Amino acid sequence: MMDVLVTGACGYIGSALIPLLRADDRVDDVVVFDDLSSGSPRALLGTLGDGLAFRRGDVREYGDVESAMRGVDRVIHLAAITGASSTHDRREETFEINYDGTENVLTAAGKLGVDHVVFASSCNVYGRATSTDIDETVDPDPINPYAETKLESETLLREYCEEFDMTGTALRMATNFGHSPGIRFNLVVNYFVFRALTDRPLTVYGDGSNWRPFIHVRDAARAYAEAACDPESWDEPVYNVGSMESNYRISEIADIVADEVAPVDVTYLEDEHPGPSYHVNFDRLSGTGFEPSWTLREGVRDLEEKFTTNA
Repeated sequence: MMDVLVTGACGYIGSALIPLLRADDRVDDVVVFDDLSSGSPRALLGTLGDGLAFRRGDVREYGDVESAMRGVDRVIHLAAITGASSTHDRREETFEINYDGTENVLTAAGKLGVDHVVFASSCNVYGRATSTDIDETVDPDPINPYAETKLESETLLREYCEEFDMTGTALRMATNFGHSPGIRFNLVVNYFVFRALTDRPLTVYGDGSNWRPFIHVRDAARAYAEAACDPESWDEPVYNVGSMESNYRISEIADIVADEVAPVDVTYLEDEHPGPSYHVNFDRLSGTGFEPSWTLREGVRDLEEKFTTNA
């Protein structure tokens, strides 16, 4: 049995992860750490009770982090500023939370004798890669502060694991989509579904040809749970997490949403910078035994149902 700390646990992925950890026979106690700046306590509905402790704190404050981490065996570090494109305007804050915050988490983990740290990285680190089969050996090329902080934090993780004789893995997550209690709408699929349901046009930066891999938030949560509870199976320093079938062009996402939800008017701003583009290979992930279960279409249909019924 192990005790697990989750930073940023009231956010989009955390709100799907906490119920999984609560139901996992390998996990004894779960410590939720969040400053509630973007997450909400509603993300914890149905999870409170014996075996769950809530600690309000800021990853930028080392004392908050160390206090919350005392006595835990594993750490899943999700807390971060997200929404990659928005970080151009908040570079300093992004580095304070995403990089300095990670350093605080790793310092405390080393000092307190934590066994294993799972770090939330992102396929966004690949930037605008020309290859259409990007595996973990490809040199990342981050093009926004969010991706820069994720890549630099991966290096920190490797350094601290070596120094403190702990293990750790970084999950370069595909772009999340789908419903969770802490759902976000600054993500392309969720945003497109909402626009289609409210009969509002879609605007796509660029010509829609840029690639992205996608993963349902509940599959992402399951990957974090497995990587934390079974580190022997997740023994590489970094994994791309998603599936080959879920690499889509942004224009295809618009088509799928139009097909599954409602016809939608799409405007392509071809003179605007389209952001990152990366078509990712997930062969290394198959060695862990983990496979995503949700398809993009299933997630889109489920999201429509959540919006239009009380189911």
